[in-house]
Amino acid sequence: MAKGQHQANRELTEVLNQIWRLDTNRLRPGTDYIISLQGRAGYVAQGSNSARDMARAPLFTYVNEAKLKSIKTFAHFISLLDNYEASTGLSETVTSEELKENRLFIDSIMETDVMKCAHKYLVGKGQSPSDPAQFQKQLYDIWFRLYHRDRSGGEDSCGFEHVFVGETKFGCEVLGLHNWVQFYLQEKHNHVDYKGYKARDNKSTPDEDDHVLNLQFSWKGLVKPVAGSFIGVSPEFEVALFTIIFLMSSEKMTSVVVKVDEYMLELVVYRNGRSIGTSYPKLLSSNNRDL
Repeated sequence: MAKGQHQANRELTEVLNQIWRLDTNRLRPGTDYIISLQGRAGYVAQGSNSARDMARAPLFTYVNEAKLKSIKTFAHFISLLDNYEASTGLSETVTSEELKENRLFIDSIMETDVMKCAHKYLVGKGQSPSDPAQFQKQLYDIWFRLYHRDRSGGEDSCGFEHVFVGETKFGCEVLGLHNWVQFYLQEKHNHVDYKGYKARDNKSTPDEDDHVLNLQFSWKGLVKPVAGSFIGVSPEFEVALFTIIFLMSSEKMTSVVVKVDEYMLELVVYRNGRSIGTSYPKLLSSNNRDL
């Protein structure tokens, strides 16, 4: 690895761990929520809609919804989850109420130490304006600006919808949906069927207190072969982390391997012009367990 690249990854690791430590809104496994990992999911080809169900019960056994909804950033985040048309190719219509909800969400995350830390880092790197209002506009463009995902339709997608809410393509494929709160709420309403965790072999199994998992599930009757997701973390943590990676690279696809807390992760970000196309974590190992 080139010296400059090594230095960049070391800096990135430092700031991401700082953001992790500042994430006081993160929920605690075994206390604020309980998950049941059950069996290891098998191989499913992309586009296939049959998967052996290795998990008879839901992933989430319990979530303290009262606590979840009492935290401002989570409450504003949840209000955004019903604002989108799931199918690509169908233009999104954004109402004035939805625009207001988007801005309230950005306002709320900007009040957190997590986003203040991310902003300070990005200003220091010359990637973001120092004026908080201008930084909020930058965040809005990265996460909420509509663009074409399916070229046959109108402006049918945005980074927030893809990453946090999920989309379907041609009624045969699940796109995105890398957020644990959306997964839990969809599972609660019987829209998601958890099929099991993903790991490289039978010897390596994640723990039920892990904050990052690779999952297999079906949503709206369509199978997602594998999706990396943080579990329990706040929305501001994910927005901060992926915004930093997005802005620190101009590549169409950026993949960085970092150790955040006890987790060795591959963090992947695809860009769509000035906006995020997709972003997600892949759990590589945890506490020296190779997954």
